[in-house]
Amino acid sequence: MILKEFLAKIVAYFFVKRIKKWSMNPVATQEKVFKQLIASAKKTSFGIDHSFNEIKNQNDFIKRVPIRSYEDLKLYIERVRSGETNVLWPGKPIYFAKTSGTTSGAKYIPITKASAPFHLNSSRDAMFYYINETGKTEFLRKKIIFLQGSPELEEKNGIKIGRLSGITAHMTPKYLKGNVMPSWKTNCIEDWEKKVCAIAKETTKEDMSIIGGIPPWVQMYFEKLREIVKKDTIKEIFPNFNLFVYGGVNYEPYRKTFDKLIGKKIDTIEFYPASEGFFAYQNMQNEKGLLIMLNSGIYYEFIPAEEMNKSQPSRLDISRVEIGVNYVLIISTNAGLWGYNTGDTVAFVSKFPHKIIVTGRYDHFISAFGEHVISSEVEKAMSDSLKSCNLSVNEFTVAPKVSLNKGESCHEWWIELNTKPKKTEIKKLQLNLEKSLKTQNSYYKDLVVGKVLKPLKIVLVSTNSFKNFMKKRGKLGGQNKLPRLSNNREIVDLLIQYKVNN
Repeated sequence: MILKEFLAKIVAYFFVKRIKKWSMNPVATQEKVFKQLIASAKKTSFGIDHSFNEIKNQNDFIKRVPIRSYEDLKLYIERVRSGETNVLWPGKPIYFAKTSGTTSGAKYIPITKASAPFHLNSSRDAMFYYINETGKTEFLRKKIIFLQGSPELEEKNGIKIGRLSGITAHMTPKYLKGNVMPSWKTNCIEDWEKKVCAIAKETTKEDMSIIGGIPPWVQMYFEKLREIVKKDTIKEIFPNFNLFVYGGVNYEPYRKTFDKLIGKKIDTIEFYPASEGFFAYQNMQNEKGLLIMLNSGIYYEFIPAEEMNKSQPSRLDISRVEIGVNYVLIISTNAGLWGYNTGDTVAFVSKFPHKIIVTGRYDHFISAFGEHVISSEVEKAMSDSLKSCNLSVNEFTVAPKVSLNKGESCHEWWIELNTKPKKTEIKKLQLNLEKSLKTQNSYYKDLVVGKVLKPLKIVLVSTNSFKNFMKKRGKLGGQNKLPRLSNNREIVDLLIQYKVNN
Protein backbone atom coordinates (compact mmCIF):
# COMPACT_ATOMS: atom_id res chain seq x y z
CA MET A 1 0.00 0.00 0.00
CA ILE A 2 1.43 3.37 -0.99
CA LEU A 3 1.45 6.32 1.42
CA LYS A 4 -1.42 8.08 -0.42
CA GLU A 5 -3.70 5.08 0.12
CA PHE A 6 -2.78 4.74 3.79
CA LEU A 7 -3.44 8.43 4.43
CA ALA A 8 -6.72 8.26 2.47
CA LYS A 9 -8.08 5.64 4.88
CA ILE A 10 -7.20 7.77 7.89
CA VAL A 11 -8.70 10.93 6.38
CA ALA A 12 -11.80 9.01 5.27
CA TYR A 13 -12.42 7.80 8.82
CA PHE A 14 -12.38 11.32 10.26
CA PHE A 15 -14.47 12.80 7.42
CA VAL A 16 -17.15 10.13 7.83
CA LYS A 17 -17.18 10.69 11.59
CA ARG A 18 -17.78 14.41 11.01
CA ILE A 19 -20.50 13.74 8.42
CA LYS A 20 -22.32 11.36 10.77
CA LYS A 21 -22.35 14.05 13.45
CA TRP A 22 -24.31 16.58 11.38
CA SER A 23 -26.45 13.97 9.59
CA MET A 24 -27.74 12.68 12.94
CA ASN A 25 -28.66 16.26 13.92
CA PRO A 26 -30.63 17.33 10.83
CA VAL A 27 -32.86 20.01 12.39
CA ALA A 28 -30.04 21.88 14.12
CA THR A 29 -27.89 21.58 10.99
CA GLN A 30 -30.57 23.07 8.75
CA GLU A 31 -31.44 25.83 11.23
CA LYS A 32 -27.79 26.87 11.23
CA VAL A 33 -27.70 26.93 7.43
CA PHE A 34 -30.96 28.93 7.31
CA LYS A 35 -29.68 31.61 9.69
CA GLN A 36 -26.38 31.90 7.79
CA LEU A 37 -28.18 32.31 4.46
CA ILE A 38 -30.56 35.01 5.72
CA ALA A 39 -27.78 36.92 7.52
CA SER A 40 -25.50 36.82 4.47
CA ALA A 41 -28.15 38.11 2.05
CA LYS A 42 -29.84 40.81 4.18
CA LYS A 43 -28.24 43.68 2.29
CA THR A 44 -28.69 42.27 -1.22
CA SER A 45 -31.40 43.63 -3.50
CA PHE A 46 -33.42 40.47 -3.03
CA GLY A 47 -32.93 40.56 0.74
CA ILE A 48 -34.09 44.19 0.93
CA ASP A 49 -37.06 43.55 -1.39
CA HIS A 50 -38.18 40.66 0.82
CA SER A 51 -37.42 42.17 4.24
CA PHE A 52 -34.77 39.64 5.25
CA ASN A 53 -33.97 41.79 8.27
CA GLU A 54 -37.38 40.79 9.69
CA ILE A 55 -36.98 37.05 9.07
CA LYS A 56 -36.31 35.01 12.22
CA ASN A 57 -37.61 31.56 11.23
CA GLN A 58 -39.15 29.55 8.42
CA ASN A 59 -42.64 30.92 9.01
CA ASP A 60 -41.34 34.47 8.50
CA PHE A 61 -39.53 33.28 5.39
CA ILE A 62 -42.66 31.67 3.92
CA LYS A 63 -44.65 34.90 4.44
CA ARG A 64 -42.06 36.97 2.55
CA VAL A 65 -40.58 34.61 -0.03
CA PRO A 66 -42.98 32.76 -2.33
CA ILE A 67 -42.04 29.63 -4.27
CA ARG A 68 -40.40 30.68 -7.51
CA SER A 69 -39.47 29.02 -10.79
CA TYR A 70 -36.48 30.13 -12.83
CA GLU A 71 -38.79 32.35 -14.88
CA ASP A 72 -39.95 34.06 -11.67
CA LEU A 73 -36.35 34.80 -10.68
CA LYS A 74 -35.24 35.74 -14.17
CA LEU A 75 -35.42 39.53 -13.71
CA TYR A 76 -33.01 39.29 -10.78
CA ILE A 77 -30.72 36.92 -12.68
CA GLU A 78 -30.67 39.22 -15.71
CA ARG A 79 -29.52 42.06 -13.47
CA VAL A 80 -26.65 39.88 -12.31
CA ARG A 81 -25.79 38.93 -15.88
CA SER A 82 -25.65 42.60 -16.83
CA GLY A 83 -22.89 43.12 -14.25
CA GLU A 84 -24.83 44.40 -11.23
CA THR A 85 -23.53 43.31 -7.82
CA ASN A 86 -25.26 42.35 -4.57
CA VAL A 87 -28.46 41.28 -6.28
CA LEU A 88 -29.20 37.74 -5.10
CA TRP A 89 -26.04 37.13 -3.08
CA PRO A 90 -23.23 39.44 -1.94
CA GLY A 91 -20.91 40.40 -4.80
CA LYS A 92 -21.17 38.58 -8.13
CA PRO A 93 -21.21 34.88 -9.00
CA ILE A 94 -17.93 33.43 -10.24
CA TYR A 95 -19.79 31.20 -12.73
CA PHE A 96 -23.11 30.80 -14.48
CA ALA A 97 -24.01 27.19 -15.22
CA LYS A 98 -25.85 27.34 -18.53
CA THR A 99 -28.60 24.76 -18.92
CA SER A 100 -31.44 24.13 -21.34
CA GLY A 101 -34.66 25.86 -20.38
CA THR A 102 -38.23 25.04 -21.31
CA THR A 103 -40.31 28.18 -21.46
CA SER A 104 -37.46 30.65 -21.06
CA GLY A 105 -34.79 29.32 -23.40
CA ALA A 106 -31.37 28.91 -21.79
CA LYS A 107 -31.16 29.11 -18.01
CA TYR A 108 -28.23 30.75 -16.23
CA ILE A 109 -27.83 29.29 -12.75
CA PRO A 110 -25.42 31.25 -10.51
CA ILE A 111 -22.49 29.56 -8.78
CA THR A 112 -20.85 31.78 -6.16
CA LYS A 113 -17.59 31.66 -4.29
CA ALA A 114 -19.59 30.34 -1.32
CA SER A 115 -21.42 27.60 -3.26
CA ALA A 116 -18.70 26.40 -5.65
CA PRO A 117 -16.73 24.26 -3.16
CA PHE A 118 -19.76 22.11 -2.35
CA HIS A 119 -20.11 20.95 -5.97
CA LEU A 120 -16.76 19.21 -5.53
CA ASN A 121 -16.68 18.52 -1.79
CA SER A 122 -19.84 16.45 -1.88
CA SER A 123 -18.40 14.02 -4.43
CA ARG A 124 -15.19 13.92 -2.38
CA ASP A 125 -17.19 13.02 0.74
CA ALA A 126 -18.97 10.25 -1.15
CA MET A 127 -15.60 8.77 -2.08
CA PHE A 128 -14.42 9.00 1.53
CA TYR A 129 -17.54 7.13 2.62
CA TYR A 130 -16.78 4.46 0.01
CA ILE A 131 -13.17 4.10 1.22
CA ASN A 132 -14.24 3.97 4.86
CA GLU A 133 -16.89 1.32 4.18
CA THR A 134 -15.02 -0.93 1.75
CA GLY A 135 -11.36 -0.26 2.53
CA LYS A 136 -10.70 -0.02 -1.21
CA THR A 137 -8.09 2.57 -2.20
CA GLU A 138 -6.37 1.04 -5.24
CA PHE A 139 -8.17 3.45 -7.55
CA LEU A 140 -6.07 6.31 -6.14
CA ARG A 141 -3.08 5.12 -8.16
CA LYS A 142 -4.97 4.34 -11.34
CA LYS A 143 -6.82 6.37 -13.96
CA ILE A 144 -10.24 7.97 -13.50
CA ILE A 145 -12.58 9.30 -16.16
CA PHE A 146 -15.78 11.33 -15.98
CA LEU A 147 -17.65 11.83 -19.24
CA GLN A 148 -18.66 15.47 -19.14
CA GLY A 149 -19.34 18.59 -21.16
CA SER A 150 -16.64 20.79 -22.61
CA PRO A 151 -14.67 22.79 -19.99
CA GLU A 152 -14.32 25.74 -22.36
CA LEU A 153 -16.03 28.76 -20.82
CA GLU A 154 -17.29 32.10 -22.08
CA GLU A 155 -17.02 35.25 -19.99
CA LYS A 156 -19.41 38.17 -19.70
CA ASN A 157 -19.19 41.04 -17.21
CA GLY A 158 -16.56 39.20 -15.21
CA ILE A 159 -18.61 35.99 -14.85
CA LYS A 160 -17.54 32.77 -16.58
CA ILE A 161 -20.29 30.82 -18.30
CA GLY A 162 -20.44 27.14 -19.24
CA ARG A 163 -22.03 23.77 -18.55
CA LEU A 164 -21.87 22.55 -14.98
CA SER A 165 -19.79 19.49 -15.82
CA GLY A 166 -17.36 21.69 -17.72
CA ILE A 167 -17.18 24.14 -14.81
CA THR A 168 -16.41 21.37 -12.32
CA ALA A 169 -13.52 20.25 -14.55
CA HIS A 170 -11.83 23.50 -13.52
CA MET A 171 -12.22 22.52 -9.86
CA THR A 172 -10.34 19.19 -10.03
CA PRO A 173 -7.98 19.09 -7.04
CA LYS A 174 -4.26 19.00 -7.77
CA TYR A 175 -3.76 15.58 -6.18
CA LEU A 176 -6.14 14.04 -8.77
CA LYS A 177 -5.10 15.92 -11.92
CA GLY A 178 -2.51 13.29 -12.86
CA ASN A 179 -5.15 10.56 -12.65
CA VAL A 180 -8.11 12.18 -14.34
CA MET A 181 -8.88 11.65 -18.03
CA PRO A 182 -9.51 12.55 -20.81
CA SER A 183 -6.91 15.11 -21.83
CA TRP A 184 -7.96 18.75 -21.84
CA LYS A 185 -7.85 18.89 -25.64
CA THR A 186 -10.12 15.88 -26.01
CA ASN A 187 -12.48 17.14 -23.32
CA CYS A 188 -12.97 20.37 -25.28
CA ILE A 189 -14.43 18.59 -28.33
CA GLU A 190 -18.01 19.82 -28.70
CA ASP A 191 -19.44 17.15 -31.02
CA TRP A 192 -20.44 14.34 -28.65
CA GLU A 193 -19.93 11.42 -31.05
CA LYS A 194 -16.48 12.70 -32.07
CA LYS A 195 -15.66 13.28 -28.43
CA VAL A 196 -16.64 9.76 -27.35
CA CYS A 197 -14.58 8.31 -30.19
CA ALA A 198 -11.55 10.41 -29.21
CA ILE A 199 -11.93 9.48 -25.51
CA ALA A 200 -12.15 5.80 -26.40
CA LYS A 201 -8.98 5.97 -28.51
CA GLU A 202 -7.18 7.91 -25.79
CA THR A 203 -8.05 5.49 -22.99
CA THR A 204 -7.85 2.00 -24.53
CA LYS A 205 -4.37 1.35 -23.11
CA GLU A 206 -4.90 3.11 -19.78
CA ASP A 207 -5.44 1.39 -16.42
CA MET A 208 -8.93 2.74 -15.71
CA SER A 209 -10.34 2.16 -12.22
CA ILE A 210 -13.28 4.61 -11.93
CA ILE A 211 -15.59 5.61 -14.76
CA GLY A 212 -18.36 8.13 -14.25
CA GLY A 213 -21.15 9.81 -16.18
CA ILE A 214 -24.80 9.56 -17.16
CA PRO A 215 -25.48 5.87 -17.98
CA PRO A 216 -26.69 6.16 -21.62
CA TRP A 217 -23.66 8.24 -22.58
CA VAL A 218 -21.24 5.94 -20.74
CA GLN A 219 -22.85 3.08 -22.64
CA MET A 220 -21.88 4.82 -25.89
CA TYR A 221 -18.30 5.03 -24.62
CA PHE A 222 -18.24 1.33 -23.72
CA GLU A 223 -19.61 0.32 -27.12
CA LYS A 224 -17.03 2.46 -28.89
CA LEU A 225 -14.26 0.87 -26.80
CA ARG A 226 -15.39 -2.62 -27.75
CA GLU A 227 -15.53 -1.60 -31.40
CA ILE A 228 -11.98 -0.20 -31.38
CA VAL A 229 -10.29 -2.92 -29.32
CA LYS A 230 -12.35 -5.81 -30.70
CA LYS A 231 -13.14 -7.19 -27.25
CA ASP A 232 -16.44 -8.54 -25.96
CA THR A 233 -16.40 -6.95 -22.51
CA ILE A 234 -15.01 -3.88 -20.76
CA LYS A 235 -13.28 -6.02 -18.12
CA GLU A 236 -11.02 -7.35 -20.87
CA ILE A 237 -9.99 -3.78 -21.70
CA PHE A 238 -9.92 -2.41 -18.15
CA PRO A 239 -9.36 -5.35 -15.76
CA ASN A 240 -9.07 -2.96 -12.78
CA PHE A 241 -12.29 -1.07 -13.50
CA ASN A 242 -14.27 -1.69 -10.32
CA LEU A 243 -16.33 1.42 -9.61
CA PHE A 244 -18.97 3.18 -11.70
CA VAL A 245 -20.11 6.62 -10.53
CA TYR A 246 -23.30 7.95 -12.06
CA GLY A 247 -26.01 10.55 -11.67
CA GLY A 248 -28.81 12.22 -13.56
CA VAL A 249 -30.90 9.11 -14.21
CA ASN A 250 -31.87 5.94 -12.38
CA TYR A 251 -29.27 3.24 -13.02
CA GLU A 252 -31.49 0.23 -12.37
CA PRO A 253 -33.10 0.01 -15.84
CA TYR A 254 -29.57 0.00 -17.30
CA ARG A 255 -27.97 -2.38 -14.79
CA LYS A 256 -28.55 -5.58 -16.75
CA THR A 257 -27.14 -4.02 -19.93
CA PHE A 258 -24.10 -2.68 -18.06
CA ASP A 259 -23.42 -5.99 -16.32
CA LYS A 260 -23.31 -7.64 -19.74
CA LEU A 261 -21.16 -4.88 -21.28
CA ILE A 262 -18.70 -4.83 -18.39
CA GLY A 263 -18.61 -8.60 -17.96
CA LYS A 264 -18.53 -8.57 -14.16
CA LYS A 265 -20.30 -7.09 -11.17
CA ILE A 266 -18.78 -3.84 -9.94
CA ASP A 267 -19.50 -1.32 -7.20
CA THR A 268 -21.58 1.75 -8.03
CA ILE A 269 -22.07 5.13 -6.38
CA GLU A 270 -25.00 7.38 -7.23
CA PHE A 271 -24.64 11.17 -7.13
CA TYR A 272 -27.48 13.70 -7.18
CA PRO A 273 -25.84 16.79 -8.66
CA ALA A 274 -27.56 19.71 -10.36
CA SER A 275 -26.57 23.15 -11.56
CA GLU A 276 -28.45 24.52 -8.53
CA GLY A 277 -26.40 22.47 -6.08
CA PHE A 278 -25.11 19.04 -5.15
CA PHE A 279 -28.06 17.64 -3.21
CA ALA A 280 -27.21 14.08 -2.15
CA TYR A 281 -25.02 11.05 -2.69
CA GLN A 282 -25.06 7.33 -2.01
CA ASN A 283 -23.05 6.82 1.17
CA MET A 284 -23.46 3.07 1.69
CA GLN A 285 -23.12 0.22 -0.80
CA ASN A 286 -25.78 -1.99 0.74
CA GLU A 287 -28.33 0.58 1.90
CA LYS A 288 -31.04 2.21 -0.14
CA GLY A 289 -31.11 5.95 -0.66
CA LEU A 290 -28.89 9.00 -0.97
CA LEU A 291 -27.66 10.99 2.01
CA ILE A 292 -29.11 14.48 1.63
CA MET A 293 -26.52 17.25 2.08
CA LEU A 294 -27.96 19.28 4.93
CA ASN A 295 -24.80 21.26 5.73
CA SER A 296 -23.79 22.41 2.26
CA GLY A 297 -25.20 25.94 2.15
CA ILE A 298 -28.62 24.78 0.97
CA TYR A 299 -31.83 25.16 2.96
CA TYR A 300 -34.43 22.60 1.90
CA GLU A 301 -38.19 22.78 1.87
CA PHE A 302 -40.44 19.96 0.76
CA ILE A 303 -43.90 20.35 -0.76
CA PRO A 304 -46.09 17.23 -1.00
CA ALA A 305 -46.48 16.70 -4.75
CA GLU A 306 -50.26 16.38 -4.40
CA GLU A 307 -50.39 19.94 -2.99
CA MET A 308 -48.43 21.68 -5.75
CA ASN A 309 -51.57 22.96 -7.43
CA LYS A 310 -52.86 24.57 -4.23
CA SER A 311 -52.53 28.32 -3.81
CA GLN A 312 -50.77 27.82 -0.46
CA PRO A 313 -49.19 24.37 -0.36
CA SER A 314 -47.44 23.09 2.75
CA ARG A 315 -43.74 24.01 2.85
CA LEU A 316 -42.15 21.49 5.18
CA ASP A 317 -38.70 21.75 6.68
CA ILE A 318 -36.55 18.70 7.43
CA SER A 319 -38.21 18.18 10.83
CA ARG A 320 -41.63 17.50 9.27
CA VAL A 321 -40.92 15.14 6.38
CA GLU A 322 -42.30 11.60 6.34
CA ILE A 323 -40.93 8.43 4.79
CA GLY A 324 -42.57 7.37 1.51
CA VAL A 325 -44.23 10.69 0.59
CA ASN A 326 -43.49 12.17 -2.83
CA TYR A 327 -42.18 15.74 -2.35
CA VAL A 328 -41.26 18.52 -4.74
CA LEU A 329 -37.80 19.78 -3.79
CA ILE A 330 -37.58 23.51 -2.97
CA ILE A 331 -34.22 25.13 -2.18
CA SER A 332 -32.69 28.37 -0.95
CA THR A 333 -28.94 28.51 -1.46
CA ASN A 334 -25.66 30.34 -0.97
CA ALA A 335 -25.69 30.87 -4.72
CA GLY A 336 -28.67 33.22 -4.37
CA LEU A 337 -31.64 31.02 -5.24
CA TRP A 338 -34.56 31.68 -2.90
CA GLY A 339 -37.64 29.47 -2.54
CA TYR A 340 -36.53 27.94 -5.82
CA ASN A 341 -38.59 25.13 -7.31
CA THR A 342 -36.10 22.59 -8.69
CA GLY A 343 -38.91 20.67 -10.39
CA ASP A 344 -37.45 17.44 -8.98
CA THR A 345 -39.47 15.07 -6.84
CA VAL A 346 -37.94 13.01 -4.03
CA ALA A 347 -39.09 10.62 -1.35
CA PHE A 348 -37.42 9.84 1.96
CA VAL A 349 -36.45 6.23 2.59
CA SER A 350 -34.92 6.80 6.03
CA LYS A 351 -34.50 9.40 8.77
CA PHE A 352 -31.52 9.89 11.08
CA PRO A 353 -29.75 9.93 8.74
CA HIS A 354 -32.15 11.44 6.23
CA LYS A 355 -31.83 9.64 2.91
CA ILE A 356 -33.83 10.15 -0.26
CA ILE A 357 -34.49 8.61 -3.63
CA VAL A 358 -35.16 10.74 -6.69
CA THR A 359 -38.64 9.86 -7.94
CA GLY A 360 -38.58 12.01 -11.08
CA ARG A 361 -39.64 15.43 -12.28
CA TYR A 362 -42.87 17.06 -11.18
CA ASP A 363 -43.74 17.79 -14.80
CA HIS A 364 -42.79 14.29 -15.99
CA PHE A 365 -45.75 12.02 -15.32
CA ILE A 366 -48.71 10.40 -17.02
CA SER A 367 -52.13 11.31 -15.74
CA ALA A 368 -54.15 11.41 -18.93
CA PHE A 369 -56.76 9.27 -17.17
CA GLY A 370 -56.20 10.28 -13.53
CA GLU A 371 -53.55 7.63 -12.75
CA HIS A 372 -50.58 9.97 -12.07
CA VAL A 373 -47.87 7.46 -12.87
CA ILE A 374 -44.42 8.89 -12.06
CA SER A 375 -40.87 8.21 -13.25
CA SER A 376 -39.77 6.08 -10.32
CA GLU A 377 -42.73 3.75 -10.87
CA VAL A 378 -42.00 3.03 -14.53
CA GLU A 379 -38.27 2.67 -13.79
CA LYS A 380 -38.95 0.20 -11.00
CA ALA A 381 -41.37 -1.69 -13.22
CA MET A 382 -38.69 -2.00 -15.89
CA SER A 383 -35.87 -3.03 -13.54
CA ASP A 384 -38.15 -5.56 -11.78
CA SER A 385 -39.39 -6.99 -15.06
CA LEU A 386 -35.97 -7.48 -16.62
CA LYS A 387 -34.83 -9.67 -13.72
CA SER A 388 -36.94 -12.54 -15.02
CA CYS A 389 -36.59 -11.81 -18.75
CA ASN A 390 -33.76 -12.74 -21.08
CA LEU A 391 -33.75 -9.19 -22.46
CA SER A 392 -31.70 -6.05 -21.91
CA VAL A 393 -32.91 -2.54 -22.64
CA ASN A 394 -30.89 0.33 -24.10
CA GLU A 395 -33.49 3.04 -23.48
CA PHE A 396 -37.22 3.56 -23.13
CA THR A 397 -39.93 6.16 -22.65
CA VAL A 398 -43.63 5.91 -21.84
CA ALA A 399 -46.56 7.94 -23.20
CA PRO A 400 -50.37 7.75 -23.09
CA LYS A 401 -52.38 6.64 -26.11
CA VAL A 402 -55.83 8.22 -25.91
CA SER A 403 -58.63 6.63 -27.92
CA LEU A 404 -62.12 7.97 -28.50
CA ASN A 405 -63.41 4.42 -28.13
CA LYS A 406 -64.15 3.46 -24.53
CA GLY A 407 -61.64 1.00 -23.09
CA GLU A 408 -59.19 1.34 -26.00
CA SER A 409 -56.81 3.84 -24.40
CA CYS A 410 -53.56 2.59 -22.88
CA HIS A 411 -49.98 3.39 -21.93
CA GLU A 412 -47.41 2.78 -24.65
CA TRP A 413 -43.87 1.78 -23.68
CA TRP A 414 -41.46 2.69 -26.48
CA ILE A 415 -38.45 0.45 -25.96
CA GLU A 416 -35.08 -0.03 -27.64
CA LEU A 417 -33.60 -3.48 -26.99
CA ASN A 418 -30.05 -4.71 -27.45
CA THR A 419 -31.01 -7.81 -29.44
CA LYS A 420 -33.88 -8.97 -31.59
CA PRO A 421 -36.43 -10.53 -29.21
CA LYS A 422 -38.79 -13.45 -29.57
CA LYS A 423 -42.51 -12.69 -29.45
CA THR A 424 -42.80 -14.79 -26.29
CA GLU A 425 -40.11 -12.64 -24.61
CA ILE A 426 -41.96 -9.43 -25.47
CA LYS A 427 -45.19 -10.89 -24.15
CA LYS A 428 -43.49 -11.87 -20.89
CA LEU A 429 -41.96 -8.40 -20.54
CA GLN A 430 -45.36 -6.81 -21.16
CA LEU A 431 -47.03 -8.96 -18.50
CA ASN A 432 -44.25 -8.26 -16.00
CA LEU A 433 -44.41 -4.51 -16.58
CA GLU A 434 -48.18 -4.52 -16.20
CA LYS A 435 -48.02 -6.53 -12.97
CA SER A 436 -45.37 -4.30 -11.42
CA LEU A 437 -47.12 -1.05 -12.34
CA LYS A 438 -50.45 -2.30 -10.95
CA THR A 439 -48.72 -3.27 -7.71
CA GLN A 440 -47.13 0.17 -7.33
CA ASN A 441 -49.98 2.39 -8.49
CA SER A 442 -53.50 1.60 -7.30
CA TYR A 443 -55.06 4.27 -9.53
CA TYR A 444 -53.56 2.64 -12.61
CA LYS A 445 -54.71 -0.78 -11.42
CA ASP A 446 -58.29 0.43 -10.88
CA LEU A 447 -58.41 1.97 -14.36
CA VAL A 448 -57.24 -1.28 -15.99
CA VAL A 449 -59.44 -3.53 -13.85
CA GLY A 450 -62.36 -1.18 -14.52
CA LYS A 451 -61.59 -1.41 -18.26
CA VAL A 452 -61.13 2.32 -18.63
CA LEU A 453 -57.62 1.44 -19.85
CA LYS A 454 -56.33 -1.54 -21.78
CA PRO A 455 -53.17 -3.21 -20.45
CA LEU A 456 -50.01 -1.44 -21.55
CA LYS A 457 -48.61 -1.95 -25.03
CA ILE A 458 -44.93 -2.31 -25.98
CA VAL A 459 -43.70 -0.51 -29.10
CA LEU A 460 -40.23 -1.54 -30.24
CA VAL A 461 -37.87 0.87 -31.98
CA SER A 462 -34.71 0.11 -33.91
CA THR A 463 -31.14 0.22 -32.61
CA ASN A 464 -29.79 3.74 -31.94
CA SER A 465 -33.29 5.25 -32.20
CA PHE A 466 -33.02 7.24 -28.99
CA LYS A 467 -29.47 8.30 -29.74
CA ASN A 468 -30.56 9.62 -33.14
CA PHE A 469 -33.61 11.27 -31.59
CA MET A 470 -31.49 13.10 -29.00
CA LYS A 471 -28.94 14.07 -31.65
CA LYS A 472 -31.61 15.66 -33.85
CA ARG A 473 -32.78 17.67 -30.86
CA GLY A 474 -29.23 18.82 -30.12
CA LYS A 475 -29.32 16.94 -26.81
CA LEU A 476 -26.72 14.24 -27.40
CA GLY A 477 -24.28 13.69 -24.53
CA GLY A 478 -23.22 15.79 -21.58
CA GLN A 479 -25.90 16.30 -18.94
CA ASN A 480 -28.81 15.81 -21.33
CA LYS A 481 -31.34 13.15 -20.34
CA LEU A 482 -34.30 11.57 -22.08
CA PRO A 483 -37.59 12.14 -20.22
CA ARG A 484 -38.64 8.75 -18.93
CA LEU A 485 -42.31 9.53 -19.42
CA SER A 486 -44.59 12.37 -20.42
CA ASN A 487 -48.26 13.26 -20.31
CA ASN A 488 -48.44 13.77 -24.07
CA ARG A 489 -47.11 12.17 -27.23
CA GLU A 490 -44.64 14.82 -28.34
CA ILE A 491 -41.66 12.50 -27.89
CA VAL A 492 -43.13 9.29 -29.25
CA ASP A 493 -44.62 11.03 -32.27
CA LEU A 494 -41.06 11.94 -33.24
CA LEU A 495 -39.97 8.33 -32.69
CA ILE A 496 -42.49 6.86 -35.12
CA GLN A 497 -39.91 6.76 -37.92
CA TYR A 498 -37.87 4.28 -35.85
CA LYS A 499 -40.76 1.97 -35.02
CA VAL A 500 -40.33 -1.72 -35.89
CA ASN A 501 -42.91 -4.50 -36.06
CA ASN A 502 -43.13 -6.46 -32.79
